[in-house]
Amino acid sequence: MKLREEVRWLGEHYQASQQRVCELMQIAVSSYRYRSTRSDAALRERLVELARKKPRWGYRRLHILLTGSGMCVNHKRVFRVYREAGLAVRRKARKRLVREGSPQPTLTAANQEWALDFAHDALANGRAIRVLTVEDEYTRESLALPVDTSFASRRVTRELERILAEREKPLAIRCDNVLTSEC
Repeated sequence: MKLREEVRWLGEHYQASQQRVCELMQIAVSSYRYRSTRSDAALRERLVELARKKPRWGYRRLHILLTGSGMCVNHKRVFRVYREAGLAVRRKARKRLVREGSPQPTLTAANQEWALDFAHDALANGRAIRVLTVEDEYTRESLALPVDTSFASRRVTRELERILAEREKPLAIRCDNVLTSEC
């Protein structure tokens, strides 16, 4: 339908013949002028009737019912008519975990909250590296940036203990935007 309107508009706007516009758009004039004489009314009625009986069945299962009842019909035609009739199996929405966001507390001094995260990168030879970043959220001071190919939990604990030997213990540590209030 849209193609017909485009060809008509181009012909009127540029005062070109239908044949010339079709030639420029690289479509055959016979294809442009073709009007289908096929009627899908009987198939549509039968599909709607079956879909009302079996609302959880899609077009594929309805196609099997149609062929079983003696109608010789192509599955692609069944799909086209099924969609044109506005039929579709209603999909159940997935239940998602709803997390309630809590407002971030306003920080007023250093060592109230530390942020801990990992950064990933690769060397020129393709070997992967990880960087452990520990940052004071109030002062934005980087407390540690050790680099290695992997970090075991003991290594992370050792790094935090090293920082605690130099600094005061924080009130909270945030890792992957999850706040751990007991340190």
